[in-house]
Amino acid sequence: MYPFSKKILETRDIALNESRKLFSRVDEVSEINTLRVLECFRKNRVSDYHFRTTSGYAYNDAGREKLEEVWAEICGAEKALIRTQFVSGTHALATVLFGILRPGDELLSVTGTPYDTMQSVIGHHYDTPGSLKEFGITYSEIPMKHDKLDWDTIRSAINSNTKMVLIQRSRGYSMRSPITIDEITELCSTIKRIKPDCICFVDNCYGEFVDTMEPTAVGADIMAGSLIKNPGGGIAPTGGYIAGREDLVELAAYRLTAPGIGSEVGASLVDNRLLFQGLFLAPHVTAQAIKGAIFASAFFSQLGYKTLPLLTEDRSDIIQAIELETPQKMIAFCQGLQKYSPIDAHVRPEPSSMPGYTDAVIMAAGTFIQGSSIELSADGPLRPPYAVYLQGGLTFEHAVIGVMGAAQEIDNL
Repeated sequence: MYPFSKKILETRDIALNESRKLFSRVDEVSEINTLRVLECFRKNRVSDYHFRTTSGYAYNDAGREKLEEVWAEICGAEKALIRTQFVSGTHALATVLFGILRPGDELLSVTGTPYDTMQSVIGHHYDTPGSLKEFGITYSEIPMKHDKLDWDTIRSAINSNTKMVLIQRSRGYSMRSPITIDEITELCSTIKRIKPDCICFVDNCYGEFVDTMEPTAVGADIMAGSLIKNPGGGIAPTGGYIAGREDLVELAAYRLTAPGIGSEVGASLVDNRLLFQGLFLAPHVTAQAIKGAIFASAFFSQLGYKTLPLLTEDRSDIIQAIELETPQKMIAFCQGLQKYSPIDAHVRPEPSSMPGYTDAVIMAAGTFIQGSSIELSADGPLRPPYAVYLQGGLTFEHAVIGVMGAAQEIDNL
């Protein structure tokens, strides 16, 4: 009944045997996080009254306000914004940067070069109209040292103009390890000892619910992410979030709407039930995605490819990087994954230019929600080392089938 070769099926059996040994820890984290979500729902008295939509200015939108109270508490933060008006994670991150930073301030990235779309926001490597650079905000970055944080350089780089330190939790389009919650804790503590008023800002995309705490619970001043990644649970149809110190979140809200208006308005144009239910499901769905990533690491390691994280390494995001050595294999991987997607399975993705990226990007995303990377998807820029970045999976079973489909397509080259 399986449309895969004997080799692929045998590799699946070996990979399943190896990866299942690691699933108990993933399940434990999922259970702890589910309990945390339930406690916050109960404490804040979430009711079906909060599921209604609103229109216009939406002053006193009870559902929006309740959802933000719940998310702030889950994150260990003073305040949160959860808004469908955010079009992407990059939009939420940019809102924080433009809301807080002022001309003459320095933004310092301590986790190397940020994700491609963030480079456009910053104005790094090339000039982008409307970037931070155009507004007179300076930028510096500290490369990772052997794929680890360069603690000595970080300590010496912080100066009187360093208004904000950017910590990108996930690997982005790189083969470095993601930054763990323990490392974020130490980073924030170290930065505050050197410059107490320096703002620690975490790009938390792909990291929510992977551990039992979020960055704002361990010292980060503010963080942001996307609702069509982990915290939307595969149900939120769009949107993003910001959470952290109340004064900083409100500055970001002034950028989202207008100074003096801030977080007071913003209609719930989609059924709030989708956002509440997605948040409830998020710990379990994130665990499914992590199990899929673990399996993919075991599977492609068996086939002789370099994978990161390695099978037994701790995880701090849902992404599995796989070096495929050639652009042809990258394209085949994405075409094979797309073939076993629930939506647009008949489509064969091809590399193309995308806004915010310097290289052509190949992307498999047969998802119910366009661009949703908590659903099973894969992408990567066509540049050495020709790595594809696999993420998501609403069910582990789908991840297994999709990974086999990707491997089969490579074998057919």
